[in-house]
Amino acid sequence: MELIAVRLEIPEGTNIILGQSHFIKTVEDIYEAIVNTVPQMKFGVAFNEASGMCLTRYDGNDDEMKAAAVRNATLVGAGHCFVIVMRDGFPINILGRLKEVPEVVGLYCATANPVEVVVAQTEQGRGILGVIDGSIPKGVEDNSGREWRQSFLRKIGYKR
Repeated sequence: MELIAVRLEIPEGTNIILGQSHFIKTVEDIYEAIVNTVPQMKFGVAFNEASGMCLTRYDGNDDEMKAAAVRNATLVGAGHCFVIVMRDGFPINILGRLKEVPEVVGLYCATANPVEVVVAQTEQGRGILGVIDGSIPKGVEDNSGREWRQSFLRKIGYKR
């Protein structure tokens, strides 16, 4: 077995979600979940088949986001993984809905941070072991950090 760290390519101003699913209709059901929840969001979704033709299936409503999703799913190369790349919305807007999609097995990350996917490769194929999302903590929040966090959440409309 070989362990590989795959760095995802996250376009400027976007967020990415990496997850695992189990069936070819994943792409269509995730597409519907997103447009029915946040219609203005620009996104692409790509899903790696694990059997049959073993293609990377994709959909979305924005060519740049679709291409980025396909690139990232191909880089990871693990069967049954999916990648969503989004703009004009945030993962928090759709995570609950994604968890309700019948094919979705689990989510590895939802972020705009640099991400490395830890992948195991065997003779059979590839599987995701986990992700490295962002950087190591540099300290513990103090009062000014807490004030900044609370102000930021209100500024972007997530708190009153």
